[in-house]
Amino acid sequence: MSRFPNTPFVNRRFILAGLMMSAASGALAKAPKTSIHPKYRPRKIKLDAAGPIEELVAAAGISGKIGFVVADVATGEILESRKPLLALPPASVAKAVTTMYGLETLGSEHQFKTRIVVTGSIESGRLDGDLYLVGGGDPTLDTDALGALAKRLKGTGLREITGKAFVHSSVLPYQASIDPGQPDHLGYNPSLSGLNLNYNRVYFQWKHATDGYQVTMDARALKYRPRVAMSTMKIVDRSSPIFKVETTPNKDQWTVAKRALGKKGGRWLPVRRPEYYAAEVFHTIARSHGIQLPTFKLTKELPKGVVIAEWKSAKLAPMLRGMMRFSTNLIAEAVGVTTSQQKGNKPSSLKSSGKQMSAWLKKTTGAKHARFIDHSGLGDGSRISARDMVKVLQRAGWNGPLRSLMKEVQFRDSKGKPVKNYPVKVWAKTGTLNFVSALAGYIEAPSGRKLVFAFFAADMPRRGKISKAERERPKGARAWNKRSKILQQKLINRWVTTFGF
Repeated sequence: MSRFPNTPFVNRRFILAGLMMSAASGALAKAPKTSIHPKYRPRKIKLDAAGPIEELVAAAGISGKIGFVVADVATGEILESRKPLLALPPASVAKAVTTMYGLETLGSEHQFKTRIVVTGSIESGRLDGDLYLVGGGDPTLDTDALGALAKRLKGTGLREITGKAFVHSSVLPYQASIDPGQPDHLGYNPSLSGLNLNYNRVYFQWKHATDGYQVTMDARALKYRPRVAMSTMKIVDRSSPIFKVETTPNKDQWTVAKRALGKKGGRWLPVRRPEYYAAEVFHTIARSHGIQLPTFKLTKELPKGVVIAEWKSAKLAPMLRGMMRFSTNLIAEAVGVTTSQQKGNKPSSLKSSGKQMSAWLKKTTGAKHARFIDHSGLGDGSRISARDMVKVLQRAGWNGPLRSLMKEVQFRDSKGKPVKNYPVKVWAKTGTLNFVSALAGYIEAPSGRKLVFAFFAADMPRRGKISKAERERPKGARAWNKRSKILQQKLINRWVTTFGF
């Protein structure tokens, strides 16, 4: 969450004044040996001053169910909670669990590798054998990286081959999309493969001309921008749906409603056959480097050969930092499934890999109210309770890897401007689906006290009424999520003023 609506903090002086007033009593000449007053409870006094939690929740006007927990990081003591064992969809907060899952198994230094493997020898620039483009599951591989790989291949002296060219992507199980319930054209719901490219998205660009529209589909990056033929676009005269796709074993054929296009524009669309997408782009770039290759064919078998060129991704820790900041679904899924495989299992789907992560979480934290159907939180079938999420954060620790990878929340005033010298620091991961809102992370209060918290809210009956076509922008969802964010800010306000001094 990068922005909170302005909610003034309760002044510390107000709290202290309340404490003094509540603790005051008449001066007695001879005090009784046993006090007739209740035992002094500072936390109760502070909570009384903050007001009933149910009034705060009711005032938010959020339909559905809400659960949250705030605890002391050092002791694990729960300071305040509401329905702590209620399991709700975590949305992208699931990525925090995936982060720990990946780091503890793969390690922060882990790198994904994309390789060129050959069978045979190279003489006078000619390979007497076959060439394989082998995916290693890298979710961050882009066109520029393939360009660097082609340049390294050129450095071997290779210019042509006598055999065939194959693409291999079986290192990860193929998934046509992360969540089948999402509209087909949403770029944040791509496919998953052992060979991914540009987050498995292709760029659709259009421009109105005198004789109609000029349309391009390309695999753009900073340096390279090759056009692709495996993903095509045709403009048709219809009112809805705006986008529609038909996928064959090696091609995506898109159509778009003409009346939805303006004079010009562009957007990323998901690719459903990423291995063919990557193979075509590599073929094009290799040709630009003077390397002539036949058309790539898909293979599930990888014979013994020699690695002659390789591209390595960034290390896992910075990759996950980017995932947490931009909430990149493909990174979460690739890291999650790779982790499950590293543990000796071979998940056949995101759902089976999510089940393995659930079992790991229960074993390592004792979480009893958590189950995952994927690693990104995009699917609304995942569940976790606020108490279990807090266990994850506590296990990671204040000085552990998780907080350092989370984005620090930027508080803003009512005009949207950043508040300078804000006395509270919050590192958190947000999660948002239609009528699902989540936030979990760490709080450093002005006193230096360190807290950990988790908040989940969901109106699943209302979400269930949304048709697939409406899921990009359903009526009422934006206002609902805004109210949830306001409540989150007010709760942080309450926790800091109550427990942070």
